[in-house]
Amino acid sequence: MDTIQLGQSDLHVTPICLGTMTFGEQVPEADAHAILSRAVARGINFIDTAEMYAVPARPETAGATETIIGRWLAQNPGVRQNIVLATKVAGPSRGMPWLRGSDGLTAADIVASCEGSLRRLQTDVIDLYQIHWPERHVPAFGIKYYDPAQERTQTSLHEQLEALAGLVRAGKLRHIGLSNETPYGVHEFVRLAEQHGLPRIATVQNPYCLINRSYENALDETCHRLNVSLLAYSPVGFGLLTGKYDDSGITGPQAPQGARLSTYESVRKQRWGRPEALAAARRYNALARQHGLTPTRLALAFCYTKWQVASTIIGVTSLAQLEEDLDAWGTVLSPELLAGVDAIRWELGDPAL
Repeated sequence: MDTIQLGQSDLHVTPICLGTMTFGEQVPEADAHAILSRAVARGINFIDTAEMYAVPARPETAGATETIIGRWLAQNPGVRQNIVLATKVAGPSRGMPWLRGSDGLTAADIVASCEGSLRRLQTDVIDLYQIHWPERHVPAFGIKYYDPAQERTQTSLHEQLEALAGLVRAGKLRHIGLSNETPYGVHEFVRLAEQHGLPRIATVQNPYCLINRSYENALDETCHRLNVSLLAYSPVGFGLLTGKYDDSGITGPQAPQGARLSTYESVRKQRWGRPEALAAARRYNALARQHGLTPTRLALAFCYTKWQVASTIIGVTSLAQLEEDLDAWGTVLSPELLAGVDAIRWELGDPAL
């Protein structure tokens, strides 16, 4: 597969990115190293992680994923210069005080988090450093509407961007990006960068899949016009779009053992655990089968072939899942199938918003 330039940066990545948030929780270190090595062997050059991983987040595993990747890099000399390594600085704590002691995201917070990630990853520079979620109040993670009364912002976007700029000047970061952002946030970060001569964001990492296409409600135009690339996460909707929950549901004795939604109550309480999300996923999964595809192949091919998506972040817990996800590359979706996809969305909307 050809590489794609991220925004206006000099980063060129494969259109499939290996996500790693399961490493250190569902995936033990030896298995994680095998997945990383196999992904690189199959041509993937883009790896994404975050300081808060593994997921579900808890203090015992915060930073574990970066540590696992760092040990893999140390054991495989020569790999580092051939991959684009992305990680993320957590926003305000969101109930995770072990990540952030305050409700803001100060310059000192950003610098300290970057230093911690560099140490755990055992690298001198991070290729793409992203703000994991906005410091200000935004409709995200299942919140549908913006509410000005909930605003508690303490750190301006300008201050955050200045801190990131300092790390770029110090040679610790190459490029920067955002995650779980809105059109306003993307516009404002670009405006401030251009007004003050600061680093320009290259990417935004947001959810994008058949059961959450909210990115297409204005943010896609924003990113297209400003040349900011989308890194699409959760392309299979936390497993709902693989079909493995179709018969059993996400709980009960017949639910798949070890799967994220059936294993972790904290995940079921989020947008992916909504009954409406499973109901919609079942419709898309049935549509895939009607057209001779597995649900996973439809879900991934939908992201792989959309003009809005620069790189799709796949999260796997086994080599078999990795192979399946990579083998879906090149799948062509017929106009009839795509019309069926849009008809379901018109009826059911974005239930995992």
